Amino acid sequence: MALQQLKTTWGENVGDMPLQEYPRPQFQRKSYLNLNGWWDCTFSKNQQLPKHYDTKILVPFSPETTLSGVGRQLQPDEFLFYRRTISLAKSFNKGLVLLNFGAVDSICDVFVNGVHCCHHEGGYNAFSTDITKALSNTMQNEIVVRVADYSDTKHYTNGKQALKRGGMWYTAQSGIWQTVWMESVPTEYIASARITPDIDLGQVTIELDCNFKDNVTVTVLDGDKEVAKADGKDKIVVKMPGDFKLWSPEHPHLYNLLLVSRRDMVQSYFGMRKFGVETVGKYKRLMLNNQPYFHNGLLDQGYWSDGLYTAPSDQALVFDIQTMKDLGFNMLRKHIKVEPMRWYYHCDRLGMLVWQDMPSGGTYQHKMSTLYIPHVFMCMRKMKDSNYKRFSRQSEQSRDMFHTEYVEMLDQLYNCTCIAMWVPFNESWGQFDAKQIAQFTKEYDPTRTVDHASGWHDQGGGDCNSMHVYYRKMRTKRDKKRAVVLSEFGGYCLKDAEHSFNPDKTYGYKLLESKEQFGQELAKLFQRDVEKQIAKGLCASVYTQVSDVEDEVNGLLTFDRKVLKVDADTMRAINKKVKL
Repeated sequence: MALQQLKTTWGENVGDMPLQEYPRPQFQRKSYLNLNGWWDCTFSKNQQLPKHYDTKILVPFSPETTLSGVGRQLQPDEFLFYRRTISLAKSFNKGLVLLNFGAVDSICDVFVNGVHCCHHEGGYNAFSTDITKALSNTMQNEIVVRVADYSDTKHYTNGKQALKRGGMWYTAQSGIWQTVWMESVPTEYIASARITPDIDLGQVTIELDCNFKDNVTVTVLDGDKEVAKADGKDKIVVKMPGDFKLWSPEHPHLYNLLLVSRRDMVQSYFGMRKFGVETVGKYKRLMLNNQPYFHNGLLDQGYWSDGLYTAPSDQALVFDIQTMKDLGFNMLRKHIKVEPMRWYYHCDRLGMLVWQDMPSGGTYQHKMSTLYIPHVFMCMRKMKDSNYKRFSRQSEQSRDMFHTEYVEMLDQLYNCTCIAMWVPFNESWGQFDAKQIAQFTKEYDPTRTVDHASGWHDQGGGDCNSMHVYYRKMRTKRDKKRAVVLSEFGGYCLKDAEHSFNPDKTYGYKLLESKEQFGQELAKLFQRDVEKQIAKGLCASVYTQVSDVEDEVNGLLTFDRKVLKVDADTMRAINKKVKL
């Protein structure tokens, strides 16, 4: 049988101008021009800018997706070109015009009216370019984007994408996959803000990057009511009122933030919360707001049946988060992917903790020494990751690229209230020097915890002793220095033929026959591997997974999000027992 082209409900109604919402709620200006929609598109073996474009593509959906209107794989020896013309009103330009990309996979060059404006590498992080000097005095301006993507054939960051998809490796996607937009700023403007809440001192610190020396006024608002205010330049400390409200999954209170300079104004927000690890009784525990807190989560890979990396709508992003919260979960581990900023915004406002993975890279991933054996033989969990060749990081360029993209990710997501844990490496896929990178992460961002080597090759660093347990029982052993977490488990399969991507193949860890059996087996699993282990020191669990992904049918939701495969009341009853 052929693979099924599954569409989500939102994908069935996507329209010609998808994802029009402001893409960066944590740093928002009034000047905003969304460029999503139909662009000209062509594939070429030649890197020279083409004279002719032979098809249309619906941005920001990758050409490999159903929703793009293209349905074609970009090959490693090809270039993908996008073109769009845009008319700008004279009133739009306040001094400088910035062209912003949420993400482009993976090597990108941007041209405006034939002028090369920027080069960017890395398929998961946002970037911007000042196009002011390239703009034409006439009304029409041409934007061309050239993309190359080696997918899994070279060392570039690619996550779980594979040109030969199957099993736990998914269809490779390429090109523009997040919102493209323009904004205009004055010549003297606020470039960025780093927001650090401190509940112990009752204050929030805002570190600004500006190209001017004047003061900036910072105003904190609870809804529309002003509750605190301060002026300053590079680093501004704002004292919160004595009765400030804490953020948590149960009470996700956010404060609005207004940054105003002589010429610029930016809107943002933050939550007053604190993450950490402390000794409680005889065990190390994950802490939230100075209290022990169990992270009860799911693996969330963020793949969509019709958009791959790109959700078909903002409502679709909300659906996944809210559905899992309604089932009683309080955390999502964002697995091997960086989401659009609106996803984190929804986690912030709805109250969902996030463990954020760094997408994996390296020269290979399909090695028995690092793939399946550690699931069964625990002695394999502690290979030294200084052996760069074994861990597919023999290229110094690859290691340097990891550092660059990792810091970009840390900076981009720093202000997200919901992110509790950084996860630089998963199951040895491109892992190297994890202990040192964990230490770097703690110094770069001391406000969050770090799972330095999720699953297998523990180097003794970070805040967590992190285990992936499939095929066997969980056995929690006390770690005197770190919190013990079950960072992947489960993967139970229930296949719904009508809503399955691949009718012929099934990938997962235990195949079940009915919704009732699924609920019964989940109850047994959670009782054995989570509920009973909490008393022995377990601090978190991550069930695999939110939704099916292609051949994998181990999601609580089908790939098209149309069927919840577990009884909601059963899942809520299970989760009520998962607590400290």
